[in-house]
Amino acid sequence: MHFPALPILDALPELLRTLDSSSVAVLQAPPGAGKTTLVPLALLEAAWREDGRILVLEPRRLAARAAATRMAQLLGEPVGQTVGYRMRLESKVSARTRIEVVTEVILTRQLQDDPALEGVAAVLFDEFHERSLQADLGLALALDAQSVLRPDLRILVMSATLDADRLGAWLGAPVVRSLGRMFPVDTHYLSPQRAATVSRRPHEKLQDLTPAIIREALQQHATGDVLVFLPGLADQRRVADKLASLPEHIDVHMLHGELPAEQQDAALRPALAGRRKVVLATSIAETSLTIEGVTIVVDGGYARVPRFEPRTGLTTLGTEPVSQAAADQRRGRAGRLGPGTCYRLWTEAEYRELPHHLAPEILTADLSPLALELALWGARDATALRWLDAPPAPALAQARDLLLRLQALTAEGYPTAHGRALAGLGLAPRLAHLVVRGQEVGHGATACALAALLTERDILRPADGTFGPPDLRLRLEALATGRAPLPGLVPDAAAVRRVREAAAVLRYRAGAKGEIQPDAAGLLAAFAYPDRLAQRETPERVRLLSGQRATLPAEFFGQQDVFFAVAALDGVAAQPRASLAAPLSKAELEQYFEPQIDTREEVRWDEAAGRVTARRLRRLGALVLADTTLPNPAPELLTAALLGAIREGGVARLPWSEAAAQLRERLAFLHHIFPENWPDVSDAALLESLEEWLGPYLTGVKSWAELGRVNFGEALLGLLPGGWGQRQELERLAPAHLEVPTGSRIRLDYTDPAAPVLAVRLQEVFGLLDTPTVAGGRVPLTLHLLSPGYRPAQVTRDLRSFWTSSYFEVRKELRGRYPKHYWPENPLEAQAIRGTKKQNGL
Repeated sequence: MHFPALPILDALPELLRTLDSSSVAVLQAPPGAGKTTLVPLALLEAAWREDGRILVLEPRRLAARAAATRMAQLLGEPVGQTVGYRMRLESKVSARTRIEVVTEVILTRQLQDDPALEGVAAVLFDEFHERSLQADLGLALALDAQSVLRPDLRILVMSATLDADRLGAWLGAPVVRSLGRMFPVDTHYLSPQRAATVSRRPHEKLQDLTPAIIREALQQHATGDVLVFLPGLADQRRVADKLASLPEHIDVHMLHGELPAEQQDAALRPALAGRRKVVLATSIAETSLTIEGVTIVVDGGYARVPRFEPRTGLTTLGTEPVSQAAADQRRGRAGRLGPGTCYRLWTEAEYRELPHHLAPEILTADLSPLALELALWGARDATALRWLDAPPAPALAQARDLLLRLQALTAEGYPTAHGRALAGLGLAPRLAHLVVRGQEVGHGATACALAALLTERDILRPADGTFGPPDLRLRLEALATGRAPLPGLVPDAAAVRRVREAAAVLRYRAGAKGEIQPDAAGLLAAFAYPDRLAQRETPERVRLLSGQRATLPAEFFGQQDVFFAVAALDGVAAQPRASLAAPLSKAELEQYFEPQIDTREEVRWDEAAGRVTARRLRRLGALVLADTTLPNPAPELLTAALLGAIREGGVARLPWSEAAAQLRERLAFLHHIFPENWPDVSDAALLESLEEWLGPYLTGVKSWAELGRVNFGEALLGLLPGGWGQRQELERLAPAHLEVPTGSRIRLDYTDPAAPVLAVRLQEVFGLLDTPTVAGGRVPLTLHLLSPGYRPAQVTRDLRSFWTSSYFEVRKELRGRYPKHYWPENPLEAQAIRGTKKQNGL
């Protein structure tokens, strides 16, 4: 067999020798070395293969078909003879096929159906550095099958950038390296000055900057085709629209996995003589694919990345900066055929801030597909298998909870018959459940159509290229009729065709018949996403079953639409946007989700109304299906709600009367002096014992106004363990008032428990020789001696010393200010008075 002169040829002899003696090996070869196409062909001649097939695992359908096509061309055969491929919805294999290029899901199904992989001699994991969830799972299952059932099975892990030594050490396998051939690539970064002039929002930046850079590149380089990396199809369309005025000899192609084969082939083929091409691609073109003629790369620097948030159970698709490794892979596409040029739409400083690698999908993805496959494999304990990175236990537990909700697993973790049926459909568990349940409730054809819609690319887009309306019913209507459901919407003919093909396969597998019924979209989506049921909260926002909010403008739906099933979320997890959803009725929720509905009486404090409200609620998670007022709730529920509000607001917020507040201060004073005998009435202590001292006094109280009538003083006295006797002791040790020589009863101030205060006019204590005390004589009062106008004249805790010293200075000042009042020269023997001299006959 004659192979093209590619760098991998130098490594093939060592690789063949290694696989002769070892059942597991690692091959590291840079992009463009030829490993994807030449290694499987070389293994056809291996003696250990006998007549066994070689499975080549590719992470993407486009790469799988292209690899099979290229290998068949090298053999001079059509695809489907010696070399074929299998992927979802499409396969070209025959009895003669010895090399099967398969996508990752297909490999998992083959392993589940035949763990011994009878008739298979080797499994090759291509582009393993991408670390997809299915590739990690497939390798774990293949290694398990090899160790238990097939020690003769060869496993070869091929990677362009992954740390081969780490991988080889983990596998205990030899590592073979190909040096590859990479031509120099001249790399241009965005200048800081230009970067400052463009939007920081990825899609706006790409829409404005990419077409300009492409035009500059075409002008500066007279030859060579341009490969442009953009995060998504919408970005491709926006850029393509702005390139419509390129010279006639330049062709613009889009390249993504959902395009028809002929359009994919047109993007991959060399440009015709005298013509040039610009290929707008997603991350799909980073590896595996060789696009003939490319010498210029324009890298937008972003990719669409699914992110699973275990806290909310939501997966959102976000546009994120690529890693340095991915950026270098992209740049390398310009140097496969000769010297090239790469234009990066970010600054050199920004490149240094990029992560070296993105986290493998197994650490960030929704693990429900993996959890179901593990259950089917019989591995209830994931750690029993070998993982380069083990699936995180919390995410795996959450995935199993979802499968339990979908009735795919038993409580013990075993797969149910329903779970096996879900796996047999070749869909993610959610969508498979949608199909099976849809068939059960009489909407089988619609369920298959909706599952296909949610698997493939969106079939509707506005003519202006913006986001389409989120209503799933419009997609089903367009799928059924082939026409635009609303003015301004354009059905994507290629996407419609693929969805119809996928739906037809699902209808065959499920035995579904009938017509598409768009109004069933909400119920069917609810089967797939029972954790994403939602209720209208504001005209712009819905509340999800978990309590999280998501943007879903009411303008896209009818005013009567209150409940929704959300099938897709975009944006950040903190405030996601429901990009695909459909309404369903409350009656449907009541009928199909009745086991999850909870009816309970809720008595709570309404802060706005200032009262306790009592309601009977029917809830489905955070969704409220019914809310009725309870006229006579149980008294203990009222009290509990009121105590909760008090605990929330704090003891200081209570409507204390002046007398109750002073009583609390007196008790605090006695606790300060005699902590063993008197209760702690601090805020913290009262909150801790709220039910004990206040609860009995709240019977029948429903509002803040009624709370004002509670005798808080009597409630505090209930804390005294000594009963009536201790109450009398309270009056003796910490009296509320003190009688002074004039007979006036002056209120004592216990605000400071270390220094109680008697504020009294100076004239009313003439003749009082010693400082009054409290606490049985232990604590002298702090005397605030006041002028006739109640202004402080002197503060003392030693009244006798005051009379014999400071009094005379105070007398001099007060006589001048209050000449009509009595200021005796000898206060020790003077008569205590109230009022002026004239009023007292002096």
